[in-house]
Amino acid sequence: MKKVYLDSAATTKIRTEVIDDMTRVMQEVYGNPSSSHSFGRSAKTLVETARKTIAKRLNVTTSEIVFTSGGTEADNLVLLSAVKDLGVTRIITSKIEHHAVLHTVDYLEKAYGVTVDYVDLDNNGEVVISSLEQLLSTSEAKTLVSLMHVNNEIGNLLDLKHVAQLCKAHNAYFHSDTVQSVGHFELDLQDIPVDFIAVSAHKFHGPKGVGFAFIRKHSNLKPMIHGGEQERGLRAGTEAVHNIVGLETAFKLAYKNLEKEREFVSQLKTYFCNEIMQLSPLVKFNGFSGNMEKSTYTLINVCLPIEARKSDMLLFQLDLKGIACSRGSACQSGALKGSHVLNEILNEADKRKVSLRFSFSHFNTFEDVDYAIEVLKACIN
Repeated sequence: MKKVYLDSAATTKIRTEVIDDMTRVMQEVYGNPSSSHSFGRSAKTLVETARKTIAKRLNVTTSEIVFTSGGTEADNLVLLSAVKDLGVTRIITSKIEHHAVLHTVDYLEKAYGVTVDYVDLDNNGEVVISSLEQLLSTSEAKTLVSLMHVNNEIGNLLDLKHVAQLCKAHNAYFHSDTVQSVGHFELDLQDIPVDFIAVSAHKFHGPKGVGFAFIRKHSNLKPMIHGGEQERGLRAGTEAVHNIVGLETAFKLAYKNLEKEREFVSQLKTYFCNEIMQLSPLVKFNGFSGNMEKSTYTLINVCLPIEARKSDMLLFQLDLKGIACSRGSACQSGALKGSHVLNEILNEADKRKVSLRFSFSHFNTFEDVDYAIEVLKACIN
């Protein structure tokens, strides 16, 4: 049976070079990076080299990169510490953020009495900047804004620099979940005055279980995990050296091949959009996912003329044919409520239809798209 993986927004296939480097490290460099002997020093060198690689590409200092278990931990570290240690009493976010942000914000509201305000969104899920500006202007409370760069379900792009400048003008901290953008877009964090970002390696063909937080120097964040002085005291626990090396290799290759792979994946997305529109005049793209200028080139989210109650059966049929895609985001694929993003932005008629997310990488082919469209055509008809 043909296998077609169109769910790279959930996780990506690991590059062979990444696996090779990780395997070598596990075999040869097994010392604890905190040990003072040569085995430990060799491991420590690998960790710090990876930190330098990342810092150089993002145009920041090495002290501003903190390795974590992934984007969720990085989001939690920033949000929790901002409230507990930086005196933040108000958070501005949107209702279509990743649950790593939304659930943490809910917890902070209940446990610490933080005021939470949600920025207005238009019908496509785009942040209404005038609403953000108004929210920033109407309170003297110490505020943190948390808005993602690329929405993981509908692919909408946020003008990161403009929002960062707006936050800076109002003396607010700005945190962005950039899990879907790092490795796919260039980010110069000297040019973009964001205070914190969260990153996960498995979104750009690296291993699962590792990522990092960018924490602007002199921010005075405190650790969320205690028990050691690793990561300059910001994250206790023995570093997963092989994972960090895998992250570095994936990170380097993502940017080395960025222009070529972005062009190819953009062509795949455009082709998929054109082909799926031929299936029915009732096919729609959710958010700006069908717009190559206003969304990421890596995914589309499409509303199909099929009753929502049949979504489980459709996904089952696609899976039987070897096609992997998502209903909403993988993190809540088992939830009965469906996608919180789509529930927020779709009209009532479209909520009663099936919506699927298809996401692409350079490992895909035009033949993959043709096969997926062929299977979808049979399901729709």
